[in-house]
Amino acid sequence: MIIDEKRINRMVELARSFGATRLILFGSSTDMPEKARDIDLACDGVPGWKLFELAAKIEEELDIPLDIIPLTPSTRFTQKIEKKGKVLL
Repeated sequence: MIIDEKRINRMVELARSFGATRLILFGSSTDMPEKARDIDLACDGVPGWKLFELAAKIEEELDIPLDIIPLTPSTRFTQKIEKKGKVLL
């Protein structure tokens, strides 16, 4: 799956419209983009179910399978994402 700049920009735009303050791309889409089957995002600033509404909007609009997790509260997993992921916002 190709994750081009246009798609990344649109993901950031949508995330901002939902109130996101941070957005990090991680997982196979950063490690091995040519083999990625979905996009993994970590997000901060989008409360509760709104986070899943954002994920649905991105999936629907960009026609890409997506997994999304909150960055808060901080865990060892989210700390690893913050260190190794690609910061989009």
